Amino acid sequence: MTAEALPLDQQVVVVTGGARGLGAAIAKTFLAQGAHVVINYRASKEAAETLAAAHPGKAIAVEGDIRDRSAVEHLISTAAAQLGPVTTVINNALVDFTFNGDARPKAKEITFEALSQQFEGAVKGALNVIQAAHPGMARAGFGRIINIGTNLFQHPVVPYHDYTAAKAALLSLTRTFADDLGPEGICVNMVSGGLLRTTDASAATPEAVFEGIAAGTPLRTVTTPDQLADATLFFASPWSRGVTGQNLIVDGGLIKG
Repeated sequence: MTAEALPLDQQVVVVTGGARGLGAAIAKTFLAQGAHVVINYRASKEAAETLAAAHPGKAIAVEGDIRDRSAVEHLISTAAAQLGPVTTVINNALVDFTFNGDARPKAKEITFEALSQQFEGAVKGALNVIQAAHPGMARAGFGRIINIGTNLFQHPVVPYHDYTAAKAALLSLTRTFADDLGPEGICVNMVSGGLLRTTDASAATPEAVFEGIAAGTPLRTVTTPDQLADATLFFASPWSRGVTGQNLIVDGGLIKG
């Protein structure tokens, strides 16, 4: 088996923000395929440790604020010491953001500080994790980096200006890093969802909103965290070994292209 086709059950996967919501769904999806999974968390200690305890020998919970480079270095070194060198990174963590359109600042109100806060989490956080994991990936000649984005790039129906701008920057980083790291056998891709049914972030969403989104999709359903998690699995698997620099939208067909 060549390095470029490393099977899922031989991968060590770091999922940032992996204790709850989409992150937990991603962690469980990889665990179901036999991967070793590092469940990173910042505040959700109990949830992270409970998930890890359900998979002894295959999962560990590691605290760390992805905005703190030293914490991220500790995350990657702990993963390597307990499970083996990190092969795969899922940049999922969302720092200090609430999905409530009515409460978000509009264009005439948004401050650069708000944008900067989201850049710290989405861009600086991802950069920290990628750079910390890179030496091990380079030595192995194999790496999979999967960034979580949003379909709001194409369909900005909610004034999440700071969140969307940060994720757009992360998409740019996805594509430029794919070109830079490709010669080392490292693939970098993005998976972008819309409103998911249901996570902690979307739990307060009115039923009428879910129904409206479902009606606008070819599948007539709202995407679930498990469905989006499946797409991250594809980008880590040997079947995507020729794919890098791509953004796959997983939203039931709501957005085209």
